[in-house]
Amino acid sequence: MRVITGTAKGMKLKTLEGFNVRPTTAQVKEAIFSIIQFEIVGARVLDLFSGSGQLGIEALSRGAKRVVFVDNSRAAISIIGENLEHTKLEQNAVVKNQEVETFLKTTEEIFDIVFIDPPYSKGLLNEILPLLKDKMSDVGVIICETAKEEELLELENFRIHKVHKYGKIKLTVYRHL
Repeated sequence: MRVITGTAKGMKLKTLEGFNVRPTTAQVKEAIFSIIQFEIVGARVLDLFSGSGQLGIEALSRGAKRVVFVDNSRAAISIIGENLEHTKLEQNAVVKNQEVETFLKTTEEIFDIVFIDPPYSKGLLNEILPLLKDKMSDVGVIICETAKEEELLELENFRIHKVHKYGKIKLTVYRHL
């Protein structure tokens, strides 16, 4: 797993080990950043269920102003810290070791771009999405990675802009109305 482009281009990132780990594939990551390529510079980004932090780190490498990483796993938080240090991108990053729902209910920050990649087929996205409506800027973009068969709800003040399928993976892009 490597950073695709930007200041950390080509740098290898560490990932968690185990059967429950599902890093975003290179093809899907390239698709995500193709979708938001003109919106990333200067953006305030939120990376939920961060895992290794690869999406947020890619955003920082491409010029995001700030990225907040949220994951409830201590192991994930440790890997994110190592990856940020390795890529020298830690100065514009905040790493939170807490439940995503708790973070969204307590933060007062506003974000331009949100990446959400929760464990598949557990219904977590439909619990999390409504909590984002007051956390997004007027140009907000929410990108959800799910299993292809998962259905996502409509979101107040947002519309589903596009749905992309890559094998067993589906990307759903919400844009602010």
